[in-house]
Amino acid sequence: MKRKQWFILLAMMLSLTTVLGACSSGDKGDGKTYIPVISKGFQHQFWQAVKSGAEKAAKEFDVNITFEGPETESQVDKQIEMLQTALDKKPSAIAFAALDSKAALPLLEKAKSNNIPVIGFDSGVDSDIPVATAATDNVKAAALAADKMAEFIGGSGEVALIVHDQTSRTGIDRRDGFKNQIESKYPNIKIVDIQYGGGDQLKSTDLAKAIMQAHPNLKGFFGANEGSAIGVVNAVNELKKNGQITIIGYDSGKQQTDAVRSGTMAGAITQDPIGIGYWSVKAAVMAIKGEAVDKNIDTGFHWYDKNNIDSDEIKPLLYD
Repeated sequence: MKRKQWFILLAMMLSLTTVLGACSSGDKGDGKTYIPVISKGFQHQFWQAVKSGAEKAAKEFDVNITFEGPETESQVDKQIEMLQTALDKKPSAIAFAALDSKAALPLLEKAKSNNIPVIGFDSGVDSDIPVATAATDNVKAAALAADKMAEFIGGSGEVALIVHDQTSRTGIDRRDGFKNQIESKYPNIKIVDIQYGGGDQLKSTDLAKAIMQAHPNLKGFFGANEGSAIGVVNAVNELKKNGQITIIGYDSGKQQTDAVRSGTMAGAITQDPIGIGYWSVKAAVMAIKGEAVDKNIDTGFHWYDKNNIDSDEIKPLLYD
């Protein structure tokens, strides 16, 4: 190869390396900051609402995002693969809602060592690594659900819980927030069972039916997320216990709001999923710029039932 041709080829290779480097160092080839947003799931209406909030912030702050999550909230390994793939792209920051805080820690340590700010959202992460977490105060929200349960069942009787998992921060906090409030404030209410349905409606339905059959005097059920709550509703309908068992839910997809309107569900806690998605991206942008950001960003929660479901305060928070 002639010397001139060699220099031309070398220049082309260096140019290509520069372009590829730019694409893999926090932007997607168009010069914009790149922030992958990895959620706990994708199928529930809740996550679609979180996605719309994240996209709103991306547009406002002129950054590129991707939004993804596993098909079900039991696929921890798949979520970890998504996190690894996202880190391989060398983003400017990453927003992450952990299905399993412990499983994610090695990759979050890797992000920290590469100076990639991590923003927790929804369930956050059991670690000091995230510079901020945008989430509902799930302990307080579940305690309110417990107060409402006590009110509806007259302060006494047997109740049970269907929770989405015991590995994520939301699963743990909603379970313990409800359980601890009942045990500390309502001595005449007994929690007879706590089961974990992975946020899957069908599995949650089967678990709820088994609990009702084992405890014929059961007076109430707390479903700790959308899939859990709908599973309980389905089980109550299938066993023709409608009107006999008080159901308190969490989240506000269409099936839940329909159940509240029909009276099958007494009421539920709604989060602000659009706000959660918005703040996950906004906090990431602030961290990238080196701006101060609150460690815990409380995105709020509200109780809704058939009396206030169509109110001006509640209506914007429903994602049905």
